Amino acid sequence: MLTALDPGLVRLRLAGIGTGSMVLAAAVMSGVRALSGQPVTVVLLAAVLAMISNLAVDEPGLGRVRVTTTLMLGPALVSIVAGTLLASHRVAADVVFVTVTMGAVYLRRFDARGVALGMAAFMPFFFTEYLHVTVAQLPWLLVAAAVGIGSTLLLRGWVFAERPERTHDRLVRAFRAHLHALVEAVADLLAARPQAVEDELREVRRRRARLNDTALLLADGVGHRGADQRHDSEGRDDGDGGGLALGILDAELAAESVAVATERLVQRDAPVDAGNRRALLAGLHGLGAALTTGTVPAMVPTLLDEAKRSVSALATETQGRTDRIQRVAFAVIRLADAIEAVQHADGPAPAKRDAATCPPTDRTGGGPVPMGRPGGPVGPGESDADEDAATEADADEPKGLPLSTREAVQVGLASSLAIVVGQLVSPARWYWAVLTAFLVFAGTSSRGDVLSRGWQRTVGTIGGVLAGMGLAVLVSGHELLALLLMFGCIFFALYLVRISQTLMAFWITAVLALLYGLIGQFSVQTLVLRIEETAVGAAMGVLAAYLVLPKRTQEAFGEALDDMVDAADAVLAAAVERILGRERASPPGELTRDLHKALSMLRDRGKPLDNPLPWRRGRSSYQRTLWVLAGVEHYARGLARLVDQVCEPGWAPTLEPAAARVRTNLHALRQVLQRRHAEEIRSAEDDVDAAEAYAARTPDPGHRAALLSATRLLRRIDQAVVGFATDLGRSDEATQP
Repeated sequence: MLTALDPGLVRLRLAGIGTGSMVLAAAVMSGVRALSGQPVTVVLLAAVLAMISNLAVDEPGLGRVRVTTTLMLGPALVSIVAGTLLASHRVAADVVFVTVTMGAVYLRRFDARGVALGMAAFMPFFFTEYLHVTVAQLPWLLVAAAVGIGSTLLLRGWVFAERPERTHDRLVRAFRAHLHALVEAVADLLAARPQAVEDELREVRRRRARLNDTALLLADGVGHRGADQRHDSEGRDDGDGGGLALGILDAELAAESVAVATERLVQRDAPVDAGNRRALLAGLHGLGAALTTGTVPAMVPTLLDEAKRSVSALATETQGRTDRIQRVAFAVIRLADAIEAVQHADGPAPAKRDAATCPPTDRTGGGPVPMGRPGGPVGPGESDADEDAATEADADEPKGLPLSTREAVQVGLASSLAIVVGQLVSPARWYWAVLTAFLVFAGTSSRGDVLSRGWQRTVGTIGGVLAGMGLAVLVSGHELLALLLMFGCIFFALYLVRISQTLMAFWITAVLALLYGLIGQFSVQTLVLRIEETAVGAAMGVLAAYLVLPKRTQEAFGEALDDMVDAADAVLAAAVERILGRERASPPGELTRDLHKALSMLRDRGKPLDNPLPWRRGRSSYQRTLWVLAGVEHYARGLARLVDQVCEPGWAPTLEPAAARVRTNLHALRQVLQRRHAEEIRSAEDDVDAAEAYAARTPDPGHRAALLSATRLLRRIDQAVVGFATDLGRSDEATQP
């Protein structure tokens, strides 16, 4: 359970190193303060910048972490100087504060490093306002900034630097733990009483989502690890983790098959026979025992064999009376095989396909031509270079104001309004409103996102005020205990920041209550004012998002839908190309990661639209859209998994039309969902049947099974897409444009 809660211990490392760097920075500046006689301001600034430099830097490699953390010192020093020198010039300070806020948001367009540098510019300026610094303190404030960021650089960049091998091992354990949790949840579903089935179904789906996220983290880690190995080997082929990446995908798909097959089994009208249920549960519990943390590796093959033997009789059933039960048995056996394969996959990459068995096709002669855009192959005069150039030209065309520019303008207005209204509420504490107005735009893409983030921070602040008042009263007069509690609250805030904005605001507000108690400024009125200013900032952020260059939540969802469909189309095209013996610039495995990220983005964009009202949960709801596209993503990843097992250049005459029809229908569904003029939606059943007929005539049994699996996945994608289009009122267009 603990392994699965935090895959790779990413959040624990962030919270631990963040808290440690704050303690180190505070300790160093406390010594400086004792020698120089400076106020506690310098200690607080050093500790805050230590926390911010941990939170803001989210780079993939240790080298980039070190460089980005070091670069943060530049904008931090400039902001401290500007904020301090302008402290006595109120109007000029406000204008510069708004400008810094806009610049910090605009820098987010430059990926992770831009986000970090933007935070390094904004937060020091904010704290010069919060701490009421003076010009005489400026040299010591610059020292405090260097100490705060330097503490993070020392601990995160060297002392507790991330070890890729150790992180990889943690992620593998987390993936195994999530596999175990999903298998146990499926077993609970199969054994559940009828009245408890719905609860168990929700648990299975939650476990599937967590397994999927962990698999993506692990696959990304394997990709970075392989790239580092290739870079270190300077051209030598030392293996890139390809075998493990494929094993991860196979195990994930196999586990999802177990879950889906069991869901369908328990949802049918007829109850499962007691004997069959016992056999399936024995198989599932055998898988769970093999995946349990602490199981001796030498015992794993034995446990997997026992699991397969438990369901072998069901799998060999030939009377057709237990087809759904048999599917679960097949899925259990497949998952057992996949787990065993992963045990041995962390070694050399799988052998590349032999050129003799899969010769390159002649693209300029009479051989098959590559697939182009949905609807059919490209014309004979089109080359890969032409297609790439056209794609780049399309990508360079402006598609409206960039998100970072739009948000910079919005946050400029929001912070200006927050300054004005915040000062009306409290001339001394108005900066809390500006901070909230800035933070509600972090990681948002639409006005619905801003609204959601705004109320989360407000709710978290209210809870934090209540908790903070209680803690401050309990530790009143006990400075050491108050300090320990304060750093404990900081740890929880850092640990939970990637999970919930509400919990982050809760713990940070509790920290402020304890801090006010330590410096002798604690009062109920101050904490209530914190709530009021937070509500003002959130309201100004929402107002700006709705009035200035607004991006409707449905519009943001539509953009994510476009990305999702394009990513799925790229996976399908690349997989079919590889099956036909043609190499693509981007391997399907890399494209599947992009596809999953696109689906995750689509889910995030759809959260503000997740209305619980019953009339929004019909056949055309956002939930149904996400469900169908999640199925498309699942089957597309399954097809990509097959490409290293299948190579059949002679399949092109029937496979290409089938794949082109499926892709065309997928794009047409996207147009229907976005209420555009849609292309023809026509079932690909006949085309897939033709491709399946070719596969069925393949003499080699193993090769035939792989080809048939590919056609089955194409058919399932098309059935999901056409079925949803029919539900949306396109049934009259199933055979005609």
